[in-house]
Amino acid sequence: MENDKEDEVFTSILIPRERIGVVIGKKGETKKSLEEELGVRLEVDSRSGEVKIFAKQDNADMLLKAREIIRAIGRGFSPEKALLLKNDEYVLIVIDLTEYANTKNALVRIRSRLIGKKGKARLLIEEATNTYISIYGKTASIIGKWENAALAEEALRKLASGSPHSRVYDWLYQQKKYLEI
Repeated sequence: MENDKEDEVFTSILIPRERIGVVIGKKGETKKSLEEELGVRLEVDSRSGEVKIFAKQDNADMLLKAREIIRAIGRGFSPEKALLLKNDEYVLIVIDLTEYANTKNALVRIRSRLIGKKGKARLLIEEATNTYISIYGKTASIIGKWENAALAEEALRKLASGSPHSRVYDWLYQQKKYLEI
């Protein structure tokens, strides 16, 4: 009998330790579901935050998709939303907010601008671009179809740079008409 592990390839990714529980889920259900859905095997180190992803060589393309899905969960998305990345039409874009903030207070202010009062800014951008947005730690992340995600990224970058919300929304709706999202 062949050793199954011999024909495996693997990659690993570090995610915030507090997000490991989301990858594992209650009684390991999320981990098991991700493994079945993606045809991979996950080894999770809850101390370091490292997730090793194994796949058979003939399923190596899923290795990269699984890595992006785990990365998305690590950036604050639910496993259900992260699984959209299984589809080739969807992408994950992660913006490092420290590019716009040089102090902890500036980072808090930028995060607040991106989220808006009662989540309004984030929700408006999500609805206008048909994407999902997560503001987590020092990042803002987007899941969506490429063109839509690029539009949401530009809107978030404009807000992070200090553009007034109304100007960003106006620009976004002009783009939306142009692209017919």
